[in-house]
This record gives sequence, structure tokens and C-alpha cells, in this order.
Amino acid sequence: MMNERMDEKVRQLKGRLIVSCQALPEEPLHSSFIMGRMALAAKEGGAGGIRANSVEDIAQIRRVVDLPIIGIIKREIAGCSVYITPTMEEVDRLMEVKPEIIAMDATEDVRPGGVTIDGFYREVRRKYPGQLLMADCSTEAEALHADALGFDFIGTTLTGYTRQSRGVRIEEDDFALLRRILAKAAHPVIAEGNINTPEKARRVIELGAFSVVVGSMITRPQVITRAFVSAMEEEKEVSVL
Repeated sequence: MMNERMDEKVRQLKGRLIVSCQALPEEPLHSSFIMGRMALAAKEGGAGGIRANSVEDIAQIRRVVDLPIIGIIKREIAGCSVYITPTMEEVDRLMEVKPEIIAMDATEDVRPGGVTIDGFYREVRRKYPGQLLMADCSTEAEALHADALGFDFIGTTLTGYTRQSRGVRIEEDDFALLRRILAKAAHPVIAEGNINTPEKARRVIELGAFSVVVGSMITRPQVITRAFVSAMEEEKEVSVL
């Protein structure tokens, strides 16, 4: 379901690749300048949008590309498992740079003070009624609950990363989880989370995903390198045997 909050720039994300350009403080490429260059490289490669973390990175990316941005702020809070845009403080900060879409954890886990996703969604929607919101979910139940709440986009972002989805892989049984969500959700579904090959990206679009987010396998060279090294080490072990 397309709503009046979506302008043409966001509508053009349909069927396109969104590249997640993120590097945390402990990672080698942590730098707003570098994330801006990553975003430019992604655009030159044909990406339709960018997912980015932090006000600083988003502001820099805005200077070099005109692609729609899914903005988040990752913040770890003691005693809380929710870390993707966990409180109104992060939403307020993101609104300073006005990403086209703001994504937030929409799992069953509670925020500081025992705030549920229901309460948080209503609070954000009241304060910023025109802002597009994306739900980062980990299970079918969470995705459908976020859909019922009224999120503009439903994402499979956290599949396999929460206690309630531990061991689940989004590609299992030809993306069965995604297919179930697509069959029931009223709002556009963005496939994200372990979409780490061109073939997987193509398949989720074929299945009906609005768009697909790919991150580590494009923008985290240490992860890409590790995949090559691991495969080579496995080959060595087989040779020895």
C-alpha cells in the first residue's frame, strides 16, 4: 500500500538495490568522509538508495549523492537489547538531517523504561506525522504487528539477530519467512539481513519485495576478505585430508 507520505523519490526505490553504508567506531573504515565515498560508489554502481547510521554520516552522504536515505542511529543502552534508533532522542537527531525514511527496531523487545514498540511508534507518529518510518523486524509476528501499527515499510532486517529469531536464516526454504510476510502485509516489505549474493537480491525482488538492502558484502571489506580467507582455509583442510 503506497501512502501520501511517499514522494516520487521514494517510490522509485521499488525494485531497486539499497546499499547500507555503515562502519562502527571499532571498524577500519569508520569515517563520515569514507561513508560518503562509499555512497557515491554505490550510486555509480546503480544503487537506488542508501541506508546510513548517524547524523554525521547522513549529512556527509547528502553532500555527495541525491539518493533517498534510510537513516538510523545505533546506540547501545545498558540492560536494553534494542539498539537501532531506540529512543525519541535518536529520532529527534535524525530529523535534523531529515532522511527520507527513518528505520527503528520494531521487535517485541522493550526500550528503556519498558516502552513497547506500540507506544514508541505512536509517540514518533504524533510528533512527526509526515515522516516515513521503517520497521526493522526479526520474526513474522513482529513484521505483521508493525504492519498493523501502520509503519510505511516493513523490513526483515533483524532476522537471525534476536533471541526470538536465533538460528533463523532468511533464505531458508526459498525465503519462506519473507514469502509469508509478503502474503499478509499491507505495506511494502523491504528484504534485508544476510542478502549477501546477487542471486539472493534478485530472488527477493522476484518474490515481491519492494526493494532489497545489502550491506556487509558490499561495504565492509573486512567481512568480504574474511569470506575469501575462510573458503581458502577450508580448501586447505580438504587438501590435507
